Amino acid sequence: MVLDDLGSSLRGALDALRGKSRISKADVDEVVKEIQRSLLAADVEVSLVMALSETIRDRSLDESPPPGTSARDHVLRIVYESLVDLVGESTALPLEPQTVLLVGLQGSGKTTSAAKIGWWFETKGLRSAVVQTDTFRPGAFEQSQQMAERAEIEFYGEAGGEDPVAIARDGLAATADADVRIVDTAGRHALEDDLIDEIEQIDAVVDPDVTLLVLDAALGQGAKEQARRFDEAVGIDGVVVTKLDGTAKGGGALTAVDETGATIAFLGAGETVQDIERFEPSGFISRLLGMGDLRQLAERVERAMRETEAADDDWDPEDMLSGEFTLIDMRKQLQAMSRMGPLEQIMDMIPGLGGGIMDQLPDDAMDVTKERMVTFDVVMDSMTPSELENPRRIGATRIERIARGAGVSKDDVRELLEQHRAMRRAIKQLQGMGQGDMKRMMKRMQGGGGGGLGGMGPFG
Repeated sequence: MVLDDLGSSLRGALDALRGKSRISKADVDEVVKEIQRSLLAADVEVSLVMALSETIRDRSLDESPPPGTSARDHVLRIVYESLVDLVGESTALPLEPQTVLLVGLQGSGKTTSAAKIGWWFETKGLRSAVVQTDTFRPGAFEQSQQMAERAEIEFYGEAGGEDPVAIARDGLAATADADVRIVDTAGRHALEDDLIDEIEQIDAVVDPDVTLLVLDAALGQGAKEQARRFDEAVGIDGVVVTKLDGTAKGGGALTAVDETGATIAFLGAGETVQDIERFEPSGFISRLLGMGDLRQLAERVERAMRETEAADDDWDPEDMLSGEFTLIDMRKQLQAMSRMGPLEQIMDMIPGLGGGIMDQLPDDAMDVTKERMVTFDVVMDSMTPSELENPRRIGATRIERIARGAGVSKDDVRELLEQHRAMRRAIKQLQGMGQGDMKRMMKRMQGGGGGGLGGMGPFG
């Protein structure tokens, strides 16, 4: 996405300010130049680029750094605040019963996003349903139904139906017991008048609490006209940016936000229903600047552990803090990690580990890590229950047998055992902590959950 590219170049410019107690006009101009390069390369409108760069330049030169603040941190704060203002405050959908209408062009990812948003509300304790009204695109009914099944949410649609307005009306009645109804509409390859007419009729029947425009991250300058037409027709409250897992620059999302006065509501990446994130400006901008996002990290950890426990009723993560840390525990921990999403995203959420450090890693570093986790799982499949419970009994003969059965090298088995020993040592340290120490640690983690700026960020 455009902001990822911006983050890389911006961090490089800010690093040039390290060690300086005062900042010059040339320093500010260099930072501003990096911002302009990234935004213009991403097809963001020139007027937006110029407004942002002027704000950063004027504030950096006119405002005096607080006592004890370095030149780099002074500019970093201004850049952070300016970028948060640019993307706008979050369209925080309330956690309460509501009807959400999704609009956008064909291929923007509306159908997938409908199931993802429904799944997200389900994780917050609200029963969700998708109402599919797309009678234009072949296969829309089947795709939507399958996605709803994967998300384990209610679904309404009419296979072979021809009247989308009637489907919307009947769908709302059929899903009346759901807390959140998400109405998915048809798209076209362009903004034809019949598409706008259809959406206006559906909007009148549905009377949504929130209307979200779904935008493909690859969309550039065309986003302005698209956003304007949809906003004039039904009013846009928020933007859902999809397909962020590709090479898309994402500049169109910023243009659409500026054109409609709306803000970004959700970010979508990947095809699974779990690949969605509610947009939190402070945390997102903090993450791209390399300051982490502890709140988003905490949410992912909690969700991953909950899903892992649900998959195995006999496993309780708290048992690790009271008993022996076995290979079974290690496997559950790895499964929980895999459920948290791409490792590079997780690293970006940890203050001090994202940003510049991630940029210095080899391109295949994360792939290797993922492959190791798969290899570990295969190795453990070749172990006996007794070996999983007591890995200390695994000697040279057993290592050879396990490697042969798993189709891996003996070094792979040894690496797994070494990883287990390292994790076991960490668990032992936690077991040795007093209850007061544990509570203080948890309090610090929770207190730092405001997008990386509380306690652990550079402005804490």
